[in-house]
Amino acid sequence: MNRSEVRRAQARTEELFDKAGIVLTEEEKAAIEVADFGLGQLNAQGLELITYINTNRYCAKELALFPGQTCPEHLHPPVDGQPGKMETFRCRAGYVLLYVEGEPAASPKAKLPAGSEAHYTVFREIELYPGQQFTIPPGTKHWFQGGPEGAIVSEFSSTSRDEFDIFTDPNIVRVPVIAEED
Repeated sequence: MNRSEVRRAQARTEELFDKAGIVLTEEEKAAIEVADFGLGQLNAQGLELITYINTNRYCAKELALFPGQTCPEHLHPPVDGQPGKMETFRCRAGYVLLYVEGEPAASPKAKLPAGSEAHYTVFREIELYPGQQFTIPPGTKHWFQGGPEGAIVSEFSSTSRDEFDIFTDPNIVRVPVIAEED
């Protein structure tokens, strides 16, 4: 991704928050992380997020998904003798399809990103609308997709160590690389 792509995605993310009535400070707006996972398909596979706090005890974030955007399948492994991240997703706006390990849905509603179908392996479907939440245990494979209007999801978790996440797709780069433009 280049810097102008990041700026455009940040502006779209601000619009999602504005529409949801979630106020962000200027500092938070400037700190919106745009993750394309190194795949170069931000609108299909990506995530925008704001980290409010991340300490050695807990973490709070807002996750933004554009319409139909998918955060790829991953899990949070143990790190330095500590269990993997436990996280609770609470839908704040829009609609999100969350998939975790367990009994697969007969007809999953999400559309798998073209060319990456083989990297999605868990299909227990949880539908989250505003006010609904689900807790994902540590070490559980999961992925999620924004509905037709996108979604805002609050994440409350134990310490976040995103750089250690394990993705099913070996092509994924979790920490974004931003190219400066000429």
